[in-house]
Amino acid sequence: MKHILLAMFLSVTLIGCSNEGTPEKQSAADISAGRVVAEKECKGCHGLDGKGVAPGIPNLAGQRGRYIMAALKEYKEGVRVHAALRAIAATMSDDNTRTVAAFYASLVPVAPAKVAPFSPYENGKAVAETCISCHGADGNSQTGGTPSLSGQQPIYFVTATQEYMTNARDSAPMVPLLRKLSRLDIESAALYFASQMPAQRGAPSTGDAAAGEPLTAVCGGCHGSHGVSTDSATPSLAGQDPQYLAQSIKAYRTTRKHALMSKLVAVLSDQDIANIAAFYATQKSKPAENGQALLKATTDKCNRCHSGGLDNPALAIPIINAQDKDYLVLALRAYRDDRRGNSMMHNMSLPYGDSIIEGIASYYASQPAK
Repeated sequence: MKHILLAMFLSVTLIGCSNEGTPEKQSAADISAGRVVAEKECKGCHGLDGKGVAPGIPNLAGQRGRYIMAALKEYKEGVRVHAALRAIAATMSDDNTRTVAAFYASLVPVAPAKVAPFSPYENGKAVAETCISCHGADGNSQTGGTPSLSGQQPIYFVTATQEYMTNARDSAPMVPLLRKLSRLDIESAALYFASQMPAQRGAPSTGDAAAGEPLTAVCGGCHGSHGVSTDSATPSLAGQDPQYLAQSIKAYRTTRKHALMSKLVAVLSDQDIANIAAFYATQKSKPAENGQALLKATTDKCNRCHSGGLDNPALAIPIINAQDKDYLVLALRAYRDDRRGNSMMHNMSLPYGDSIIEGIASYYASQPAK
């Protein structure tokens, strides 16, 4: 989830035509010809009004014609994977592609859906209510042996929950609860806790923080200076419950599988581990994310391209306001998972978790087309 303030769906496919040659500039006759093509090839899914007939099917009414042309070209060339569309695109002539794009571009855009906004942070806050009895208010644990969740890196949080549910870690009391949560809920809780301020801890009764500091030199390469991680997949150790830290470190001797950690822990005595835990417990940590501002910051970035800022006739940039929410979810996941051929979009979408994608999609689906 780190560093995901990105411009969404920027397809910079060059379509090699002047402004006069784009579908937006076609004649009434071409638009009429495009309606004939749509009647034959497209209306079963996209309707003659340009509204997708089912969730997950994109709305085409009012879409930029050059984007529709570029998309059909990508289906034809196998850059996008959809068996039916690839077969249809393969049989369409260049004129048919141009005129059907002009037809749909000429239609009045679909009205935005009444989609309930999805806020990963607020959803995570609600989910977190079930966690605070053990992990403390805002994830600051006051119970020995129970980890603090505040300020923790979000991808690590999600990974840890999966390890508990698959028995890669010793079973814990919260496993039955975790099994009832959806992926969206777990990711949302991760973002919420990542955004909370970790409390400062005093020196624990066990272990010597001063003796533990030099032993942590090798740890900083992954866990960050003084245990404050800068990698969303690597846990922060600063401010963590010392008893939980000691138990976790010792687990690499037995049940937890991690080749490097197991090798490093093998040379540590129990007293060394207690001292390391004492050092990290007393270090000041900070939130790993700013979840309350994340969705707005992301969509602000997206709007630079998708609200007309880059309406360049040589670029195929789609209008995403009032688009079908499920289609937006599927499209962004496809870019993220490298199932839609666009290396730029894959690289930009890679950090997105499903909860952030859900928030972005619900936002744009509810906005009027521009």
